[in-house]
Amino acid sequence: MKRPLFAAVIICLVLFQAGWAQAPDQEDFKDNPVLPQGIQGQRIQSLIDTLNSGDEGRVRKFFSTEVGERFRNIVPMDEHVSVFLGFQRETGGVEFFGIRTYVPERPSETVVIVKDKNLEDWQGIVVRFGKGPDFLIDGLGMSPARPPKSVEEPPLTPEEFLKQTDAFMAKLIDKGLFSGTLLVAKGEKELLTMAAGEASKAFHVPNTIDTKFNLGSMNKMFTSTAIVQLAEKGKLSLDDPIGKYIDESWLPKDVTAKITIRHLLTHSSGLGSYFNETYIKSSRALFRKLDDYKPLIKDDRPAFEPGKQFQYSNTGMFLLGVVIEKVGGEDYFSYIRKAISEPAGMANTDCYEMDYPVENLAIGYSPDPKSPYGWQNNLYKHVIKGGPAGGGFSTVKDLHKFALALLAGK
Repeated sequence: MKRPLFAAVIICLVLFQAGWAQAPDQEDFKDNPVLPQGIQGQRIQSLIDTLNSGDEGRVRKFFSTEVGERFRNIVPMDEHVSVFLGFQRETGGVEFFGIRTYVPERPSETVVIVKDKNLEDWQGIVVRFGKGPDFLIDGLGMSPARPPKSVEEPPLTPEEFLKQTDAFMAKLIDKGLFSGTLLVAKGEKELLTMAAGEASKAFHVPNTIDTKFNLGSMNKMFTSTAIVQLAEKGKLSLDDPIGKYIDESWLPKDVTAKITIRHLLTHSSGLGSYFNETYIKSSRALFRKLDDYKPLIKDDRPAFEPGKQFQYSNTGMFLLGVVIEKVGGEDYFSYIRKAISEPAGMANTDCYEMDYPVENLAIGYSPDPKSPYGWQNNLYKHVIKGGPAGGGFSTVKDLHKFALALLAGK
């Protein structure tokens, strides 16, 4: 059960120079519980102490004295500080376990295995050092890591699992680290439900088990399911070029002729994201229907030959929504309600327009030390209405219904 209930710490978004601590399954490893001798071990200990400090001044001093100039200047200092302070807030600090080495070796990386105090999760801090004798830190990254081989976690009985989950969540809620809802079920039977935090911090409205939350990219699974349903009905083939369904007002023919529906489903089209500079400079109110997004997508081009690589693509998944409209004969939102939500009984799932007073809908917040209220909402960062690639809303009970319907082949 000891998996994080939050997204991985965003340190990797800023400190992206290093590789991943989560190695392929076939790659063997061993952990040494002792820090390296000399300056490199001192740098690692200082890094851990700084990450755990939650002290802005200490973070600034660390980057000024122990980090190489190239890496220090890769983003503004305020962003480094924000990442380090956010890391401490999310994890409650980490405890050193050991230095992990792999077979085959990774000569340019030092992987430091630590345990998260809040989430009780194993993480790998990947450090790249500059040249001696100073060995300044020249790159950092973080990712989930496999548990050490010496740590045995025996399987839990269902009763033990529920008891540990309840206690674990209570700890997070008590520390103010979880705001949302939780549902644990076996088949149709709900075994554990809980809600915590506030749907509106401005009006102090508490979350309930029926609160609607933004799904982020989880809308992609509704879009993908609808596409596969259409394929099962013989209305399209996954190997059809998307030019069969998407005209030149979206992308040129020479682009759509080389990209298949399968490429879009598997994020191998080479297309990127419509959350581009045009979107950033535009009013969110402009984007409600799928056709409204044409100005954001029309100049996108594959970064590589379709099918040759993987690249996560919001544009690709959005275009599957365009295919659904063409083949289904109605707008994307109506089709998804009829093909996905209604058959599964998901009455509280949809892409709602955020300038309408939708009942029982939570606003998203992130900590903001610069705000006098301590938080910042995401209303002005988000789309005004979700779509094929994300941004819709649902409840944990509706998502449970979706899982049941999917498993039942409905």
